[in-house]
Amino acid sequence: MLFRSIMIGHVNKDGAIAGPKVLEHMVDAVLYFEGDGQNSYRILRAAKNRHGSTNEIGVFEMNNEGLKEIENPSAMMLSGKPNDVPGICVVCTMEGSRPILTEVQGLVTSTNFGNPRRMATGFDYNRLALILAVLEKRAGYFFSSMDAYINVVGGLKLEEPAADLSVSIALVSSLKDTSVNDEIIFFGEVGLAGEIRAVPNAELRIKEAQKLGFKKCIIPYHNFKSLQNTKNYKIEIIGVKNIREAVNSALI
Repeated sequence: MLFRSIMIGHVNKDGAIAGPKVLEHMVDAVLYFEGDGQNSYRILRAAKNRHGSTNEIGVFEMNNEGLKEIENPSAMMLSGKPNDVPGICVVCTMEGSRPILTEVQGLVTSTNFGNPRRMATGFDYNRLALILAVLEKRAGYFFSSMDAYINVVGGLKLEEPAADLSVSIALVSSLKDTSVNDEIIFFGEVGLAGEIRAVPNAELRIKEAQKLGFKKCIIPYHNFKSLQNTKNYKIEIIGVKNIREAVNSALI
């Protein structure tokens, strides 16, 4: 049996197709491979799926045999994490309905220029500027004469506000040159008043951390209040109301 397909696209005034985005309206699914070109890890994400969910992702590694599925992305993301190093902490983020633990690295150093430099890889630059402002105004940690850098390991992009708390802790840890306990994970949104706001899927995040052997989880206080039977968890759960409480609970 012979099958034929016809592809139709819009043409602009120059006689060229208007762009690849136009073609997305005519297909059932659009898949993207995301990740740093210098990194062997790739994330397969559905930007459009007419007959299914777009909330699921696949994590793959490129090796000599081709693409290989990563069955436990959290363990992979944390495989090279250094211990007892200032500016290093772990966040539990949600990729669709899947909790993934990954390493956040922060570096704060004295600037050699008139204007301090800010750089973020895997994290929104404007969000980084906001967090630095909150840490100065509400918590008393001054970055005005410091360069600040944030890096998310593994090629992930932390787009949800739940990553705010881990980024804040990484920055303060590097500023004070004090390590974060290696058995702690963080998640929570940082508000402009310095408060730690609740985030969705708290139980899924805690269970993922518990599965990987973490001993303590620092979360928003409102998430902590909504948890049922916290004694049933094999991990210590601490609810914090503001950024000062979070820093005092995290740094060694």
